[in-house]
Amino acid sequence: MAEEEEERRRHLVLAKPFSLEDENNSEHTASNVIRRILSLFKNVRPGSDLTNFQLPPQLNLPRSQLQCYGEMIYSLGGQDLLGACSRRDLPIERLKSVVTWNISTLRPVVFGMSPYNPVLGETHHVSNGYINVIAEQVVHHPPVSALHATHEKENIDVMWCQYFTPKFRGTYVDVEVKGKRVMKLLNRKETYEMNQPRLIMRFLPTPGAHWAGKVKIKCPETDLEAELNLISDSFIERFRGNKNRSIKGKIFESSTGNQLYNIFGHWDRTVMAKNLKTGELEVIYNAKENIAELKPPTVKNPKEVMESESGIIWSEVSEGILKNEWESAREAKSLVEKKQRESLKQREASGELWVPKHFSMVKDGKDWDCSPLHSTVPRAPLVVTEAEGETINQFQDNNNLC
Repeated sequence: MAEEEEERRRHLVLAKPFSLEDENNSEHTASNVIRRILSLFKNVRPGSDLTNFQLPPQLNLPRSQLQCYGEMIYSLGGQDLLGACSRRDLPIERLKSVVTWNISTLRPVVFGMSPYNPVLGETHHVSNGYINVIAEQVVHHPPVSALHATHEKENIDVMWCQYFTPKFRGTYVDVEVKGKRVMKLLNRKETYEMNQPRLIMRFLPTPGAHWAGKVKIKCPETDLEAELNLISDSFIERFRGNKNRSIKGKIFESSTGNQLYNIFGHWDRTVMAKNLKTGELEVIYNAKENIAELKPPTVKNPKEVMESESGIIWSEVSEGILKNEWESAREAKSLVEKKQRESLKQREASGELWVPKHFSMVKDGKDWDCSPLHSTVPRAPLVVTEAEGETINQFQDNNNLC
């Protein structure tokens, strides 16, 4: 049994993060995805009941939503943007660094393709340098995910609790990402509260997906605040197939409204900050330096990988997708979903309540709030490093990965 358990832990598949350059992969263009969707429905009769229709693996990215969340923090191209938030001496410089880090969490989205919905209790635990990240699925209906990250050297604490509320708007789906994001610079005794942008999945005039809406970042201790507007594409730009990922914003004093900086640029290229007092311009973010050529984690300590690790739970599904073995992937996905339903039935029969392992949670009306049970996140058995390590997935090549 011990050998079987160790072998299961070693069979862990995590596809590489979706990077800036991967958008040019023809496999994931909107037209190809639409053709794939239509091919899946070619044998479905008009008027058929689609109530129990399950998303087939052909429309899944080979990763769980938990991995997507974790990547937004631990997966960056060489720069420690999180640690920089506390290293700056002046409060205004620290807020600019928090703005830069927040922009770095924006990643390209593949239209029509979806990560797996995490199962209840699923976890994802990864370290990169001084950054340690743990994510857990704390509620299944609705799907609520909690994430805790800590920076060992700079004594930084990041807490996310988030869930989606999609709404159909006719020609597009508006996905509101609810919950909270809080960063604490413990050495500075500062707290930064921020909300999350919306995700727009548009069908007409041309299909595509992009981030939109207003992001607010506020620090009560320094009386400083930032607003970032992610600009939605215009009808003409959408018709021409252009991608407008521009950002416009400002940094100002909360109490007086006195504006200190203008923020502008494109989150998938560069973002600038203009000092309104001196007129000085500076590049505060370069996407090519931070979200390009991203690498997957590797296994450092196989015996320490939790049974609930996302890469273990979905390993056979991801392996089937990466090999284009769709029937194998479908069977593996059905098995994961079946196990989740059986676990739910067992808990209901015994009257057992589900208790998350790493977070406490509170429901206030329709909203959820999560808090970590521990003050720091321990070093993970999965690491992002250039050093020697056991590669997680032997099927990872640039032709197959998204």
